[in-house]
Amino acid sequence: MTNPTNVAVVDHAITSRMSARAFTQQAVSRELITEILQVASRAPSGTNTQPWKVYVLQGLTRDALVDKVCAAHEAMRANPEVAKQYTEQYDYYPTQWVSPYIDRRRENGWSLYGLLGIGKADKDRMHEQQQRNFKFFDAPVGLMFTIDPIMGRGSLLDYGMFIQNIMIAARARGLHTCPQAAWNGFHSIILPHIGAGEGEMMVCGMALGYADAGDKVNTLVTPRVPVDEFTHWVA
Repeated sequence: MTNPTNVAVVDHAITSRMSARAFTQQAVSRELITEILQVASRAPSGTNTQPWKVYVLQGLTRDALVDKVCAAHEAMRANPEVAKQYTEQYDYYPTQWVSPYIDRRRENGWSLYGLLGIGKADKDRMHEQQQRNFKFFDAPVGLMFTIDPIMGRGSLLDYGMFIQNIMIAARARGLHTCPQAAWNGFHSIILPHIGAGEGEMMVCGMALGYADAGDKVNTLVTPRVPVDEFTHWVA
């Protein structure tokens, strides 16, 4: 028997989730973070391998990482050759973009920049907005996710379900998140900073906190393809 109350609560947590890009300074307790991670750990994984490992950054450790990565990001801008030092450990995005994916990517980027009044020629503001990633969009909590590279690609699918659980559990408790692949290229800075073991691979980062409802960047609503467009009913 379907419980309408349960349906409404779960659906609201899913549909109200967004990638928040501005957060307040309201603290998030260790107890609340632990509760969210405990709930999220019920995510399925192939043969129950549970391939996730989470590093939580707050306070001085968070701020120190922000300073290190922002400095590297500035160095890359000053000298594009520096970018060769910061490559991802796995291909998050395709090496060659094709439609419709490139079209959706461009729509997303220009919708965000348009909302913020950033023009195509405004390289300074583009750089500044990109660097907001490396400040966790001012969220008080940063999460870093790693995996043992011996695991197969299926474990990244498992990992995605775990990360989604974190985001939904956070929404159920009034918080917001922003999953961030932008950190991945800086793994050589991040992994030693967080004390990751030898061989751990960066999966992504995440900002966690209370969204700033007064910041217009959080009014961006990204479109979704209609169900009939991506669903095939096989007779």
